[in-house]
Amino acid sequence: MLSSLSYCVSRLLPVILSLAVQPCSAHAAVKSFGPFSVDDAHSDIISLNGEINAGAALNFRRAAEAAPNAKMVVLNSPGGVVQIALLIADDVHERKLATYIPNKAGCYSACAFIFLAGVERQVDGELGVHQISSDSTDLVSAQLSISDIIDVLNRFNTPVEVLTVMFKTPPKDMHIFTADEVARYGLNRKQDDHATAASTEVIPPAGSAEPPSAAAAPGAAPAPNPDTVDGPSLSKLSSIEEYTRRPTRMVVFTGLDLYGDDISSQRTDDAATCARACLSMGGECKAFTFNLDPRAVRGPNCFLKASQGKADGNSAAISGKFLSSIDPDPNTFSMGVIDPKTALFENVDLPGGDLSRKPYGRNVTASQCRLACVANDRCIGFTYMKRKSQCWLKGALGAPRYGEGMVSGLKKMTTFSPASIVSLE
Repeated sequence: MLSSLSYCVSRLLPVILSLAVQPCSAHAAVKSFGPFSVDDAHSDIISLNGEINAGAALNFRRAAEAAPNAKMVVLNSPGGVVQIALLIADDVHERKLATYIPNKAGCYSACAFIFLAGVERQVDGELGVHQISSDSTDLVSAQLSISDIIDVLNRFNTPVEVLTVMFKTPPKDMHIFTADEVARYGLNRKQDDHATAASTEVIPPAGSAEPPSAAAAPGAAPAPNPDTVDGPSLSKLSSIEEYTRRPTRMVVFTGLDLYGDDISSQRTDDAATCARACLSMGGECKAFTFNLDPRAVRGPNCFLKASQGKADGNSAAISGKFLSSIDPDPNTFSMGVIDPKTALFENVDLPGGDLSRKPYGRNVTASQCRLACVANDRCIGFTYMKRKSQCWLKGALGAPRYGEGMVSGLKKMTTFSPASIVSLE
């Protein structure tokens, strides 16, 4: 049986890797405009990858025309021509676009002006600034450039501390903002934060005898927004949140079962179809488990999940988890498992060594008993009595003996490594 399952895994895994990404990539085209690009699959995003050269401002407008519903500019640039970057920043500001620096990306020098123009901003990678540099000795021209920078950045409500750091850093150096500075200077900004900063006072109409409301009084807290009482807006994610939650990779594990937190279950022909079903749910499905056991000929064998749930070992399972741009690649991990295909023994009793004088729970099933032992670090095995529906968790194992109507299981430390990490881009 095990060799048969291993054969199925070896045959199906390449199929998953080749087919599961098709819904994301089919018929997608990338249009390039100098350093800017627009992917038809994500037409609400304009990407900047590369230097901001003399033609970049016009190319940005071409990219914006190709993506009329754009919400955000994703930045990865070493910088470039200051005046051109200021023009692009002005367009970003006028179009009310968000700006985002992904993890492992960088936005340096003149690129920082574009980042600071975002109606929403978030830096997960690196943001770097320094003084402007020029080969010209024309002092008047340099002063005008500095004046333009200050004027534009003031319109973006740029914190004065950022300007101070920028003008104090020599042109041959680069100040990379630390996570602490990003928080302290308010470099990350949500659209609601920007709107709140723009208007914080309520003035009654001229001639009104009615005093300002308590909500408008100095020092008073603003009236609660029903959409945000319990945290971020429930009605709509911000552009950056929506982008960072999009799946960018799929990690596949063999022999790992993810149980719990199911959205739905269905029957599919293979694990690849199960993966596609999860991916097609617009981000609602974060993980899946497919049952490879050929004996499971009825009922669902594909389980779609809102999260990865709890991990369990099962040699008949293939599981996948979708990762967003802000999720790190998963590491190899080890855990104690009781494989239902290899570590359960019918009509076997493990006498003694009980963790408690009383059985675990009431009227539990054999499956619940097994999972209870998996979740308990002190448990190394169990015996389940079918007739009494009793579960006995073991901290030590006695010599096994025949026990009619009993099921026993043994825990084993198992290491799980990603079979593969597949890009969905």
